[in-house]
Amino acid sequence: MTSIKQTGTEAGMDGTLAIAANNLTSPIILFFILGVAAAFARSDLSIPEAVAKGLSIYLLLAIGFKGGVSVAGHGVDTTLVLSLLAGAALSFALPVIAFALLRGITRLSVTDAAAVAGHYGSISIVTFVAASSVATSAGLSPEGYMVAVAAVMEAPAILSALWIIARFGTTSADMEEGLIREILLNGSIVLLVGSFFIGWATGDEGMQLIAPFIEEPFQGVLCLFLLDMGLVAGRGLREARTVLTAGLFAFGVLMPIIGAGVGAGTGLLLGLSPGGVMLFMTLAASASYIAVPAAMRVALPEANPSIYLTLSLGVTFPFNLTLGIPIYLAISRALTGG
Repeated sequence: MTSIKQTGTEAGMDGTLAIAANNLTSPIILFFILGVAAAFARSDLSIPEAVAKGLSIYLLLAIGFKGGVSVAGHGVDTTLVLSLLAGAALSFALPVIAFALLRGITRLSVTDAAAVAGHYGSISIVTFVAASSVATSAGLSPEGYMVAVAAVMEAPAILSALWIIARFGTTSADMEEGLIREILLNGSIVLLVGSFFIGWATGDEGMQLIAPFIEEPFQGVLCLFLLDMGLVAGRGLREARTVLTAGLFAFGVLMPIIGAGVGAGTGLLLGLSPGGVMLFMTLAASASYIAVPAAMRVALPEANPSIYLTLSLGVTFPFNLTLGIPIYLAISRALTGG
């Protein structure tokens, strides 16, 4: 009996390692690694800012539109609504967990800990896109409305960070007009949500019209974008090594694992497919490096940007991209039998 259990465990481990190895040798991951290596080698390789912004716009448009088309075919039901509510609740709750963990294993001030925590309730859309690509390659079909869940999870984490600083800090954080505008009219949110509703409105007919634009080039554009992300992450790690203590590094790896566990439980309770559970895990495990840093500059200007950017982009993002996603895929399959 023992030998059978051991054999099953070993088989599960072998499967997870095989998925991780396959993911590590995929073009999108290798281009990210190339960017990190080039940055550490101090190469003059760079992606022009205008080009990088264009790549980001393309990815947001494509993933949002495809998600909307999927919802048009699926229809609005109770699971969709509950998924949106669960995503918003997780986005608000995860920063509280992150703040408690930070205060327990690091010496960060309340302000810096709150600013960092806000990043870990919001999401990384690039991590979500990469996970969607891996799930599709593995033969899974995640619910199309998960892109709407991703959009919903952007803002509540910022409000959670402000509540934390007002509750535990020495001063309260005011919801200034600039911050409200940053949350509601953030370009990535507007484009993602807008593309989603356009895809929803036009459905399969709309997809047939622009499929050559958003389907075939998608993987190539993602490779270029991740090359740029690798360059940015590598430069950030190289320049901010003095702020990256052992405790902060441990947090950058532990928090996504904790978030993924919460996301897995939520996905299972909602009755999502294996792909949907994997994406919920990925969303809960990721950390924002676009929307939340912009909001923190307005709301908590005294917080140290080198800390929260190094953690979200330099530690958690590479961890999720290289190891986290294949682990979440293996766990979702094991939990759902997918």
